[in-house]
Amino acid sequence: MPRIPPAPTRWTMSVLHFFMRRAMRRLAGRSPARMFEPIELLAYMPRVLVAYGRLEQATARLHHLPRRLGDLAELKAATMTSCAYCIDLGSQIARHRSGITDEQLLALPRYRESPLFTDREKLVLDYAVAVSRTPVEVSDALFERLHEQFTDAQLVELTYLIALEHFRGRFNKALGIGAAGFSEGMACALPPGAGA
Repeated sequence: MPRIPPAPTRWTMSVLHFFMRRAMRRLAGRSPARMFEPIELLAYMPRVLVAYGRLEQATARLHHLPRRLGDLAELKAATMTSCAYCIDLGSQIARHRSGITDEQLLALPRYRESPLFTDREKLVLDYAVAVSRTPVEVSDALFERLHEQFTDAQLVELTYLIALEHFRGRFNKALGIGAAGFSEGMACALPPGAGA
């Protein structure tokens, strides 16, 4: 349960709930009741909520990077912040949209040693880890390896997806937003050090 109660309900929240539920069913295949907690708190700042909604809509239309790689990067970033909501949702999206298996979700903390990920996927996951560190630690050597595999537009998109996931995760963690039930009863990615 979040540390702050939801913002007072307005008719616009009912409309937002309708569209968010529809979008989540399309994206994740399910729409649990607790999925609204982040937007119910952002509703304390209506203009920011509207802008954030537009940001998420624009993000959904990104197309330079293969979806699977973007989903893996976002999910790895979510595990690095240990955001239960983000890990829960990210695991379901990765499974539903990108065909990432339960075995891969569970192998994510040990992706470097896992035969379940391609070299290109491991490179993207290395980058997600480097960007997720505080302070950020992206070496020139890592970036050169990335630049051999990806275009400039793809690298900007990849970096953006990882950074956006950190915004989401830190917001949710600080305000006590927990798992929403997207992956309930299924495998879910684990944060580093959580074991398998």
